[in-house]
Amino acid sequence: MQTVDISELELLTESENPVIVDVREDFEYNSGHVPNAKNIPLSQLEERYTEITDGTYLICQSGARSARACQYLSTKGIDTINISGGTIAWNGP
Repeated sequence: MQTVDISELELLTESENPVIVDVREDFEYNSGHVPNAKNIPLSQLEERYTEITDGTYLICQSGARSARACQYLSTKGIDTINISGGTIAWNGP
């Protein structure tokens, strides 16, 4: 599993438009999220994993749930990137 920290993601969003999936539950996502992140809660990942493609960045509150999601997706043959630090560390808008 690849991992980047939140500062790397912030730099990436300045020059590219990375695909970001927030795996927090709906109420957490609705209280604030990284711009352009799509919400697929970890509790729905088993049913919705086909919506995620190789190279997608996964984020949660701190990085633990997104790491679990990355591990699950790797069993399905999908190569994703975990964002350590999560939304707690996000300094952007």
